[in-house]
Amino acid sequence: MGILDKLGLTRGMEKTRTGLLGKLGRLVAGKDRIDDEVLDELEEVLLTSDVGVKTTLAIINRVEDRVKRDKYLSSAELNRMLREEITALLKAHESARPADFDATLPNKPHVVLVVGVNGVGKTTTIGKLASRYRKAGKSVILGAADTFRAAAVQQLTIWSERAGVPLVQQGQDADPAAVAYDTVAAAVARGCDLVIIDTAGRLHNKTALMGELGKIKRVMAKVVPDAPHEILLVLDASTGQNAMQQAKAFTEAVDITGLALTKLDGTAKGGIVIGISAELDVPVKYIGVGEGIDDLQVFDREQFVEALFGD
Repeated sequence: MGILDKLGLTRGMEKTRTGLLGKLGRLVAGKDRIDDEVLDELEEVLLTSDVGVKTTLAIINRVEDRVKRDKYLSSAELNRMLREEITALLKAHESARPADFDATLPNKPHVVLVVGVNGVGKTTTIGKLASRYRKAGKSVILGAADTFRAAAVQQLTIWSERAGVPLVQQGQDADPAAVAYDTVAAAVARGCDLVIIDTAGRLHNKTALMGELGKIKRVMAKVVPDAPHEILLVLDASTGQNAMQQAKAFTEAVDITGLALTKLDGTAKGGIVIGISAELDVPVKYIGVGEGIDDLQVFDREQFVEALFGD
């Protein structure tokens, strides 16, 4: 992670970090030992940071086991324990994807389908991904296969121009599979490194969603046999547990391989990153920490925890 990304992450996590550290400071104020009362309050701190019930209990159990040997602590010691346990949880669900945008992609073309409900920042995330990979020297092409809404095609057209990458689109109500086929075929013909295809997130009808994505996969496989190589789910981190419910619903309907969490800079509940990663056993691959075109980052668990707790 470059220095600008690190600074952006630290800035983007400010609301969550300020809330978490403030609560932890009040938790241990005047205390010289961890007892059941402290653990109960720590559980509440994690839950109000939207870490999630299951993940919070896992962290509390780990902390409890560690302090049985020594009940005395300072706020710095509690922070250190939480850092280590959260890092360990995230490591268990770490992505196998490259460490940065300039790393070599595992396939050529590398085909990514992007899913997510309206309003989570799906199209914006695609545009930012395209921009960052292009700036890292990758040749990128986009496919506008969310043809259910005219606005989706229009928005992706705008983002493709901002990112400086080509777009394959056939307008509203076109066959999404046909758009995906043409995009992958164009990528092969042009020797592109990366294909990113937008899809409709009609989660209210899982059968239709699965059927549409199944058709897209089948037609793309005629061009690139193992495509898509990734299915990326975009979630709005500021919605907290609602994002968790969306993630659970999508993973039940679709074989999600990774997550992109947006709008972390606008929420004090950035703990959702920890909960979603741990509970769904799906790696977080990208996080959005601002509105700028470069404010989408490859997720780095150690840098995230550092930004969460401060230096």
